[in-house]
Amino acid sequence: MSHPWPDGGGKPWPTGRLPWRSSLAVAVVQLVGTGFAAHGQPARTDLGPGAAALLLAGPVLLLVRHRRPGAVVVGTAVVTVVYLAAGYPYGPVFVSVVLACVAAVAAGRRVAAWSALGLLWGSHLLMGHWLYHRLPPDGDGPVGWGQEVVVAAWAVAIVAGSELVRVRREQWARERAEREAAARRRADEERLRIARELHDVLAHSISVINVQAGVGLALLDQDPEQARTALTTIKAASKEALGEVRQVLDTLRTSGASGAAPRSPAPGLDRLEELTGQAADAGLAVRVEVEGVRTALPPGADLAAFRIVQEALTNIIRHSGSRNARVLLSYAPGGLELRVDDDGPAAGGGATGGGNGLVGMRERAAALGGTVEAGPRPDGGFRVRARIPLKGGRSTP
Repeated sequence: MSHPWPDGGGKPWPTGRLPWRSSLAVAVVQLVGTGFAAHGQPARTDLGPGAAALLLAGPVLLLVRHRRPGAVVVGTAVVTVVYLAAGYPYGPVFVSVVLACVAAVAAGRRVAAWSALGLLWGSHLLMGHWLYHRLPPDGDGPVGWGQEVVVAAWAVAIVAGSELVRVRREQWARERAEREAAARRRADEERLRIARELHDVLAHSISVINVQAGVGLALLDQDPEQARTALTTIKAASKEALGEVRQVLDTLRTSGASGAAPRSPAPGLDRLEELTGQAADAGLAVRVEVEGVRTALPPGADLAAFRIVQEALTNIIRHSGSRNARVLLSYAPGGLELRVDDDGPAAGGGATGGGNGLVGMRERAAALGGTVEAGPRPDGGFRVRARIPLKGGRSTP
């Protein structure tokens, strides 16, 4: 069922059910309350079937107040004017007008609501000061001006209350829309994070497998032992890739179901030696240098640094003619700088800085407030430089 209040465009939302409970409650209040009020107003016209019909007409109109708010507020005002013109006792007959006015203002029909209240007040003024001798009950005198002030104040209070309801409803709608947008944004960010993880894991492992498969095929007849080594590397790389993919999928399942933390720690720079070993198996010799005091990184920064180095080495294996690479980890009080260099030349123009892997590097660094720069060096090689800000890091031996 759609909510009856507006979505900010001034039109009510459609609803599949009529608000019969609230309308029935208003009918009971008006019938019973007016019966009690009549005991204190013996000079007014006695209640009868005509009065009962008018007291029920307002609640009947309220059944469609969310679908036709402007017509309902004017209709309840007209019914109330007819009731007062018939000389029936004052009482809760005005409840229908109040509820219709609130619904109309909340639905954006403010002119209709103000016009209906103006019609009601103006008619009361006209009947109480100029037409009272022509209307029932007989012998009725003019209404005091103090009562008119009370009626005017009552009308202003209804308008003010209706406007407060409208403002509050619009605020709730904005807050709900903001919460939904934030939830969608978090879901999009999580999908991008998982896509980056899968890309980095699969791209690196499949590149190693591809290189070793080529070596194995080339040496299968000439050097079976070397081919066996290549197949062993393929087996190890595929096993590791399957493990990391399973970890990413487990994280997706647990975060979607219960918010539980992953059971296995995410990879970090402590696995850099393992990463360079895999690169060596693929024919790439990697030299690692460390500058500054080595610092224990926060988990997010540690994972990002590892994935950036992994992706940079994968790009060298896939796209560079160089078989040597250098990785520099430069620790500073405010952050970590990563630099991965190879001497080139590019094989097939792949390392141009526009692939999905490099986009993923930039996204990882940007998520932590850092940057990634990638491009050819003046001497013909290629360099990836990343800066990741650190907060609260601890020195490690």
